[in-house]
Amino acid sequence: MVKAKTWILKKHFEGFPKESNFELREEVLPELQDGGMDNIYICIFVYLRYRGTELAKVVKSKDPAFPEGCYVVANCGWRTHTYPNGPVIFQCPWLLVPWGCLGNVITNTARETILVSAAAGAVGAMVGQICKIKGCKVVGSAGGDDKVAYLKELGFDQAFNYKTVSSLEEALKNASPEGYDCYFENVGVPFFTEALKNMKPGGRTAVCGARANYNDTTPQMCTYPHHEIITRQLKIEGFMVRSWQHKDAEYIKRMLKWMEEGKLKAKEVDTVGFENMPAAFIKMLKGDGLGKAIVKV
Repeated sequence: MVKAKTWILKKHFEGFPKESNFELREEVLPELQDGGMDNIYICIFVYLRYRGTELAKVVKSKDPAFPEGCYVVANCGWRTHTYPNGPVIFQCPWLLVPWGCLGNVITNTARETILVSAAAGAVGAMVGQICKIKGCKVVGSAGGDDKVAYLKELGFDQAFNYKTVSSLEEALKNASPEGYDCYFENVGVPFFTEALKNMKPGGRTAVCGARANYNDTTPQMCTYPHHEIITRQLKIEGFMVRSWQHKDAEYIKRMLKWMEEGKLKAKEVDTVGFENMPAAFIKMLKGDGLGKAIVKV
C-alpha cells in the first residue's frame, strides 16, 4: 500500500489566488499496474495554473520501458507519488515553447530585431538567448531592476523595467528606434497594444500568454491598433506547447546541446517542501524571483 500526499483546488479562485484555495490531502494509491513514481521536483507554470510537470524517480515498475530507478518527466499534478494514467510525457515546456515558436511562428529571425516581454522568466529568457545565438538584436522588458541586470548578463542588447519607465511608448522607441521585426508576447495589455504600434512593416507577433491579465476579475479589453496592423501588414499568431509535439525530441536535443556548450543559461527559483506548493505558486504569479519556479518535494 502506497500513501500519497496531494494538493487539490478546494475552491476556484477569482482574481489572485490565496493559500486557502488549496487543501492538502492524503490518499491511498490502488494496486500497481505498470509503474509507480516518487516525485522529486515539481515545476510550476503560469499557464498550467494549479497543475505542474514533475521530475520523478520510478520506484516500482512492471513496465520494462521504465525500469525501477530511472528518472522520467510527467504531467501528474501536485502530488508526492503517482501511478500515471497514461504514457509518461517527456516534455520540458520552458524549453519546447521557445524553440518551437521560433522555428514555426516567427521564423527567419537571423539579423532581425526581436522584442521579448516577460523576458526574465523561464520562457522569455530562453527566447532571447536563442535569438542572440541566431544573430539577432534582442530587446527585453521585465518587472524589476534585478531582472533587467539579469537580461544584460544573458546578452540582451537592450532591456528596461516596464514598471518604472515614465512612458512605455518612449521606452520601446528608445530601445529600438527603427522598430521591431518580431515580438514574443507573453504579458497581455497594455504592453501588447504598445508593442504592435512599434512593429516594422511585415512584422510578426507570436502570442504565448497574457501573464499580466490571468488573475483579473474583469477581463481587460485589448484595443488593437487596427490602422497599424493593416497598413504595416502585421502577422499575429497564437500557439500552444503541444503544437509541435512531433518535433519535441529534435528541439530538446538542440537546446540541451546549447546548454552543455554554455550558450544557453537558466536560473531556478527553488522552494523546498511539498507543503509549500501553494506559497511557491503564488510567489511565481507575483513575478518574484528569476527563472523557472521549482519545488523540491
